[in-house]
Amino acid sequence: MKVESLKITDKEQWCELYHGYANFYKMPMNEDILDTVWSWIFDKENKFYAIGARSSQGNLVGFMHFREMPSPLRGTLIGFLDDLYVHPDYRGSGVVQSLFRGLKSLAEKNDWPYVRWITASDNHRARAVYDKISGTIDFVTYQMQSK
Repeated sequence: MKVESLKITDKEQWCELYHGYANFYKMPMNEDILDTVWSWIFDKENKFYAIGARSSQGNLVGFMHFREMPSPLRGTLIGFLDDLYVHPDYRGSGVVQSLFRGLKSLAEKNDWPYVRWITASDNHRARAVYDKISGTIDFVTYQMQSK
């Protein structure tokens, strides 16, 4: 399993995976969203990143999107994991652990003292893996609509 930053040539495989991710969360997906997110990944002015896991055949089988964000109470920058998805055929094969090792390495390189993320409370399979990687914090997430 090889974990590395996404390349421009990965777009087609990434799109297939991102559709799977959106379907899992029952979110609509279209070309505008795909193009926007893809552009963020390669925008040097945007602190939004993506790494991917490749099979032994070189196929993209999973990805993580993450970003740098300020933690004002600590006066430091931290990492925030936005998206993580692994193709169903590769779940349970160590892809998630490999991606997290890659993310941890990048967090250390960027001097982020930690990386935060959220997941759906009913995403039991993911939570079982996350519980082995990290602890939880005691905060509730709210989302206020603006439109």
